[in-house]
Amino acid sequence: MEINPQIVKQLREKTNAGMMDCKRALTEAGGDLDKAETLLRQKGIAGASKKSSRATKEGIVASYIHQQGKVGVLVEVNCETDFVAKNEGFRAFVKDITLHIAAAQPLYVSREEVPAEMIEKEKEVYGAQVKGKPENVLTKIVEGKLDKFYSTVCLLEQGFIKDPDLTIKELVASKIAEIGENIIIRRFTRYSVGEPLAGETAASETPAE
Repeated sequence: MEINPQIVKQLREKTNAGMMDCKRALTEAGGDLDKAETLLRQKGIAGASKKSSRATKEGIVASYIHQQGKVGVLVEVNCETDFVAKNEGFRAFVKDITLHIAAAQPLYVSREEVPAEMIEKEKEVYGAQVKGKPENVLTKIVEGKLDKFYSTVCLLEQGFIKDPDLTIKELVASKIAEIGENIIIRRFTRYSVGEPLAGETAASETPAE
């Protein structure tokens, strides 16, 4: 359904949640402002952004090895204090993030990290798929397809493997609400045995004699 931008703005002002979170909540609530606010609070998103500007100089680097050593993950998750970094609940949350990365294979933490050239390439592909449609319709379709693309390659926008209805961003927000500190998934690396290195292709491998 089409959500009035003014209502999105109003919900954002009431909850301090992000624009996309507000729009998603309003869509889920059928445009009902009060229901959308309740949904944001239930997911821990409302008010979480108030803590987003706090410095996160503590945290942990966690690892996970899967499939008898075929897949490995390293992730850095930051928090505000060493006390929280040592907290069992925080460490269990970070463990869940490593499990998710191993299974869901994201390429970036957020959409802000996606290279501009990759985004333009995707837009070209989507534009060609709906060629001939009115400009305003074409723009909305391409934006929708881009959102779907981001939900595939960006960690924060993926559905959590243990609860696909909950995005990783929402999972982080709920943990922020639970512990009362800002949390940031700063970076991660995922290794898979046999995958090409940057700039390497299968054709570059030396053939067996």
